[in-house]
Amino acid sequence: MLPQRTRLYLYCRMSRPSTRGKNKRHRQGDDGNGTVEIWRKIHNSGVVTHDDMNQLYMIWKPVCSGCRVNSKDNPNCFCALVPPLNGSRKSGLWQKMSDFLEGLGHDPNKDLRASANSPAGLTNLGATCYANSILQCLYMNQSFREGIFSVEQDVLQQQPVLDQLTRLFVQLHISKMAFIDSSPFVRTLELDNGVQQDSHEFLTLLLSLLEGCLSHSKVPKARTIVQDLFRGSVSHVTKCSQCGRDSEASSKMEDFYELELNVKGLKSLDESLDEYLTVEELNGDNQYFCESCKGRVDATRSIKLRTLPKILNFQLKRYIFLPKTTTKKKVNSAFSFPAELDMRHRMSELSEFDLVYDLSAVLIHKGTGANSGHYIAHIKDVNTGQWWEFDDEHVTNLGCHPFGEGSSNSTSKSIKNEAIHSGSSQGMIADSNGNGLNVSHLQSSRVETFLSTDAYMLMYHLKHTKNVGESGSVICGARHNEREGVEVAMQNGTSLPFHIYDEIQNFNASYDEVCQQYSKMKEFELGRITGRRQEVRSVLAEAPVQPLEQPFYWISSEWLRQWADNIVPNPLDNSPVQCSHGKVPVSKVTSMKRLSAKAWDMLFSKYGGGPTLSHDEHCLDCLIHGAKTVVSADSYRDRRDSMKSLARDILDGNCPDGKFYISRQWLQQWWKRKVLDAPSEADAGPTAAISCPHDQLLPEQAPGAKRVLIPESFWLFLYEDAVSVKPGDPLGGPTFSSDSEQCSLCSNELSEVACFEDSLRLVKQKQRQNHEKLFQAKSLPLSLNCKYFLVPSSWISNWRNYINPTLKNSDKPETLDGAIDSLLCEKHSQLLERPPELVFRRGAIIQKESSVGGLTIVSENDWKRFCEEWGGIETKGISATIDHTSNPGNVLAGSSEEMLTCKDQLGTADKMNYENGTGLVFIKTCPEVCENCIGERESCELMQKLNYSNEDICVILVRGKEVPRSMLEASKGSVETDRRVSKRSRKTKNGSSISLKVSASTTLYQLKMMIWESFGVVKENQILHKGDRIIDSDNEGATLVDVNIFAGDQLIVRDSEIHENRDIADELCDDKKDLQHTEEGFRGTLLTANVSSQVV
Repeated sequence: MLPQRTRLYLYCRMSRPSTRGKNKRHRQGDDGNGTVEIWRKIHNSGVVTHDDMNQLYMIWKPVCSGCRVNSKDNPNCFCALVPPLNGSRKSGLWQKMSDFLEGLGHDPNKDLRASANSPAGLTNLGATCYANSILQCLYMNQSFREGIFSVEQDVLQQQPVLDQLTRLFVQLHISKMAFIDSSPFVRTLELDNGVQQDSHEFLTLLLSLLEGCLSHSKVPKARTIVQDLFRGSVSHVTKCSQCGRDSEASSKMEDFYELELNVKGLKSLDESLDEYLTVEELNGDNQYFCESCKGRVDATRSIKLRTLPKILNFQLKRYIFLPKTTTKKKVNSAFSFPAELDMRHRMSELSEFDLVYDLSAVLIHKGTGANSGHYIAHIKDVNTGQWWEFDDEHVTNLGCHPFGEGSSNSTSKSIKNEAIHSGSSQGMIADSNGNGLNVSHLQSSRVETFLSTDAYMLMYHLKHTKNVGESGSVICGARHNEREGVEVAMQNGTSLPFHIYDEIQNFNASYDEVCQQYSKMKEFELGRITGRRQEVRSVLAEAPVQPLEQPFYWISSEWLRQWADNIVPNPLDNSPVQCSHGKVPVSKVTSMKRLSAKAWDMLFSKYGGGPTLSHDEHCLDCLIHGAKTVVSADSYRDRRDSMKSLARDILDGNCPDGKFYISRQWLQQWWKRKVLDAPSEADAGPTAAISCPHDQLLPEQAPGAKRVLIPESFWLFLYEDAVSVKPGDPLGGPTFSSDSEQCSLCSNELSEVACFEDSLRLVKQKQRQNHEKLFQAKSLPLSLNCKYFLVPSSWISNWRNYINPTLKNSDKPETLDGAIDSLLCEKHSQLLERPPELVFRRGAIIQKESSVGGLTIVSENDWKRFCEEWGGIETKGISATIDHTSNPGNVLAGSSEEMLTCKDQLGTADKMNYENGTGLVFIKTCPEVCENCIGERESCELMQKLNYSNEDICVILVRGKEVPRSMLEASKGSVETDRRVSKRSRKTKNGSSISLKVSASTTLYQLKMMIWESFGVVKENQILHKGDRIIDSDNEGATLVDVNIFAGDQLIVRDSEIHENRDIADELCDDKKDLQHTEEGFRGTLLTANVSSQVV
């Protein structure tokens, strides 16, 4: 038997002639009756013709070639099983080739150097870019790396830092990897990977450490390589202006490894050198004591360059100290420097050699903060003249210029070609001692100059000195040799430690093997995918069979889809489209495709499986049974359509001849449901909602028990449907004829509930009448010397909600005695709440409105009625008397239960209506107020208020000169601290607002930084308001509690727009660094184990 849904689907869909109308509605012109007539003919005659087969199995439909999706309505449609030629899918056989390659894992070939002459990068371990840039500068210096390579093996074994540096340099020299892991060297130095450090300080300490390590070597080239390359000397000369003699200390020479030059206020390297070597006048209070003159005299002081190293390092002092904030700030001004630098005229004595230096490296600090940012290095390969950018793992060729060919970015660029001297028209210029230098041969020479806002260190190589054994190749063949008893490997004339060389070469060989294996696997996978795709397209090209053409084979659409989409298909499986008779049922026609014999043979021969379903495997038994089902469904639809019209009349009250009761709500839902081919589960239980627990007819006044009478014919139709879907309990309850009586027990219960609700409604109505003004929250005029009573305001609020007719299901207030007992302390049986404040308004004394709890004054009449209504005892009430005095001293000296109201506390309107003249109105309570217990409670509340943690405050940003008065009034209150508040900034009527998490110990400075980060208003422009009070923010170290800012407060911040906006990143980064790493530097590392100052 065909499933019901399948019969319906065939009934509605089989007769559609177009394969493109899958998602279109049926039109009146569609041939929808032809298929139905075939089913009726088969049902009546029991005979199935060949034409019937073609029509029902949709064999007649044309081969489709233009569907965007694979149509289920056409067994001749093979569209959309594969994407277009250049298309792809998210998964499966047709996903992008790059996605397949990702599944193979990382491609090791990507980690190889681009070419043999390309330098390698260094991995950044978190914040080690400062070390990577310095190490690259040292390695690219061929003289330095050859000196490191010449160290003996036993010395390396005794010096771990030197050993790891040598290993790192050898890897940079001969490894095939595009970047080298620097972690062994960093771990040996015990550096913190997560802390950014100063690259200049790192270079100074590293050279000092290496100088000590290399002193153990017996190889002259290695032992003094640091001094030979980087060490120069200066002297600090003090000269008496009276006698002309130099001080004794002037003859002493001090070593330097780099020159620190000022940048602030200076535009070029020449200006910085001039400022560095300038002559300082010592006079006035700063006079010099001359030993020859035996007194304090005027003098001059200057720095003299005595000797210069082969590698001249200039440290540009871009970080300046701010005494006011005790922090550092970076100077981002543009600074120019030449490609070629002549230092001969700057020496203290005329040199016999040309001291012309070539720019060989530029260390760059990217970023605006002094304690943040990123270091990179631009380094020149002196062998090829090519510049390279070293950015950790990434190495980029810049061409013949330090900032790239034709570079014009905002931070670094080539600006002009200029003469190497200052443009003097004379034939002589003076050196630092006034000696003349002939520059006639220089005037025609032009030097390229570069401009940078981020250059942090400049390295110049002495031009006339040629490094020994220079070569342009990095990786090439090698030979072994003996050097002073140590076996070495020769690399283009460069000696490498053999034990490290051999280790790296073995690694290169193993890595080459890994790359080859990956390449083979990649080639195999790509070939397999390409072959599968070609197979799928070739089979699908042979798959279509023209309408009515034979032979053909039926194949499962689901298996065909998976076969076309999976990389490794499963065996052919037609069992899902086979009926219980082992043939092809018409109910599965939307799950099958007609496949040509050639395509079937291609699939079956390769994948096997089955069963084979040929063109003559149609199931006649299923066809006969299906015809019977479709005809029955057609008949049911007609009957249900007629009953649906009857149901509408019943619901409208137009059917008086009813015989049986059913639920009105159930019938409404039944009428709304679409007409189906057979009953559904929702058609059961028509009397369930009107049956009571005693299996009798539920009274109609019960909730959901409305019922209607239906004719017997309709009842029988519904009963048959209910039995077919739920044989055990079709109706969901008993059958109720028109003469069925309602359940007496349920009627009595409903009557009792109705009576109770009516009586309760009357009680609430009476209380509203008895306490009309109190219910409406109208002010109660108070008279002097009259007796009143105090009731908790929270109880009054609950009472109002309870008797309010518009509020349903409000909670009943507690008993009045319980509410009054909660106001008395246990120790002294005195009042735990202070009486409410009083005000004069319109000539009357009334209670001041309050937004927080407290007590409410009620009349004596209201109190007595409350006692009757809510079980209170009149004598236990808290009485209150309004009194007046003209002698404040007597009142203030009295007991603490008196609540005073002074005329001076009132607003202008209230004062105008005050007719009693000067004096005080106060409240006397009985029992008295217990100041001791109230004081203890308030102390606890105050401690909680002063010690809040991680609570919300609301901050509103207002643009403009003045804050609206309404906002100031609103900010006097507070928000609910236990309410969930959005952390995102949101728009209000007058500005933006945001909720911030703060604590009592949060400082004003921290709050301003949070506001700065949220709204972009610099802290100097922030004017904070709480209510109409401006918060004094001069002392940014004050805590929020110090300035009376508590949890739940609402603050207003106004932007004064006086100071210019700036980036918050600088201040935030500096704050974090200052807090976490204040002056830590390289403390605790091997670099500070033996520090000697090398900076001048």
